Amino acid sequence: MQEQSIGATLAAARQSSGLTVEQLSQITRIREAIIKAVERDEFVESGGDFYIRGHVKTIARAVGLDPEAVVHRYDQEHGGAPKPVRAAAVFQTDRMLRLAERRGPGWTTALAVALAVVVVFGVVKVLGGASDQVRTARGERTAASVPPNSPFTDAPPAVAMARKNQVVVTVEAKRRAHVTVRDAKGRELFDGSLKAGRIATWRAQSRIDFEVADAGTVLVQVNGKKLRAVGEPGQRVRRSFVPRKPQAR
Repeated sequence: MQEQSIGATLAAARQSSGLTVEQLSQITRIREAIIKAVERDEFVESGGDFYIRGHVKTIARAVGLDPEAVVHRYDQEHGGAPKPVRAAAVFQTDRMLRLAERRGPGWTTALAVALAVVVVFGVVKVLGGASDQVRTARGERTAASVPPNSPFTDAPPAVAMARKNQVVVTVEAKRRAHVTVRDAKGRELFDGSLKAGRIATWRAQSRIDFEVADAGTVLVQVNGKKLRAVGEPGQRVRRSFVPRKPQAR
C-alpha cells in the first residue's frame, strides 16, 4: 500500500482527533487557507520551506503526531533542511504573502516563484525551531513556549474545543518522559519521549489509553482537570481516560 502524503497524514490525524479546519486554526493560530493548502500538499502556496516547516510542526503537534518526525519526513522529501537566512527576509516574505492575498491569484502565482528563490536560503532554527521552544523548569516562557491555548497556561484550555463524546488528555513532562497514547480502537496516537518542559495534547473519541514509564515524570490533565498524580515516582502506569460526564441542568 502506498504511503500517505504528508498533507493526507495531517488531514487524517485532524479528522481522527475530531477537529474541523476552523477549530484547528483557532488552536494553532494558523490561517484556515494555509491549513487547507498544507493538507493538499500545496506547500508553495503556504509560503515555502521557511514557513511550511513551522506550520507543519505546529499542526502535527496539535493533532497528536510527532512534530519532529513529520518535519524530518518533509525535509527528506524536499531536499533537506534549509540554510539560515537573515531575519529581514522573513518579514519581507510575510509582507509579500499578505500582499498576494489582497491582489488575487495572478499575484499569488508570481510571488510564489519569487518566494521559491527566497526559501532556498530558508531557516530551520529561526522560525521552524521557534515552535519547539517550551516552558522551562522555572516556569519561564520562551518566544513560543507552549501552544497558545494550552491548559497549563493562563489562556483558555484546549478542552473547550472538545466535541461531544471526546476526551482530551494533556501531558507536561517535568523531565524526559516516555509515554504511549492510543485511542479506543487501539490506534497509536503517540509513542516516544517528551523532553523536559514539553507539553502535548491528544484528543480522541470515547477513550484514550495512556501509559507512562515513570509516573513521576509527568503532570496530566484530563478534560481540563489536573490530576493529582497518575502513580508513584518510578512506577510504570497504564490509565484509561473517557470524556467528561454531562453536567446536570
